[in-house]
Amino acid sequence: MNQPLAYVHPSAKIANTVVIEPFTTIHKNVEIGEGTWIGSNVTIMEGARIGKNCRIFPGAVISAIPQDLKFEGEDSLVVIGDNTTIRECVTVNRGTKALGKTVIGKNCLIMACAHIAHDCVIGDHCVIVNGCLMAGHVEMGDWAIIGGLCAIQQFSKIGTHAFVGGGSLVRKDVPPYVKAAKEPISYAGINSIGLRRRGYENQKINEIQNIYRILFQKKYNTTQALDIIETDFEATQERDEIITFIRNSQSGIMKGFRLE
Repeated sequence: MNQPLAYVHPSAKIANTVVIEPFTTIHKNVEIGEGTWIGSNVTIMEGARIGKNCRIFPGAVISAIPQDLKFEGEDSLVVIGDNTTIRECVTVNRGTKALGKTVIGKNCLIMACAHIAHDCVIGDHCVIVNGCLMAGHVEMGDWAIIGGLCAIQQFSKIGTHAFVGGGSLVRKDVPPYVKAAKEPISYAGINSIGLRRRGYENQKINEIQNIYRILFQKKYNTTQALDIIETDFEATQERDEIITFIRNSQSGIMKGFRLE
């Protein structure tokens, strides 16, 4: 860790096995766990809490103050879980008094030039591809993937195992297990490839697909569809997760299946 060409504030808590490359700056009130590698020209600002065995590539700026006119200098954090990789020129802003922290989970990959704004909460095993722009207060469930150059509106929610196609503008919530694409963003099937990769069996994938047929491909409104799903489908973790996500949506979910 003793890199003479890097600046580390004396009060920063850096594990002995952290590697810090030249020309990196680490401010006060920063904690970095064992085995993490910090590349050259990284700036880690006050309030960062970085886990073990992370990799942060050149040009990244972690825990800068929010780009939010309501921010009044309150103490807040960026929390990054173990084994997460943050590629070149990613920016992650710290939280505001609304939540107090911005969170990125464990085993995530945040690709180059992505931006994660204040008070976002990213689950574990997530992938955010190059150039994505994530506004404040976005929530993203475990194993979700956001394609390159997506823009996600503030307060949007993206469910577990969801896949959002590249270049999408996300203005509505994206439920669990689905693929989302087109403009305006719409249902494009379930994320069957991702689910198979994660060990879901065909029977479970078919169950999820049948649920979304009721919701998105029949001529029911959302309330009618949820009542049918609750009545006709056996209670399972996946069924209940879908129902709960949709019922708790504040901004509404994306549109259903559309033919071009």
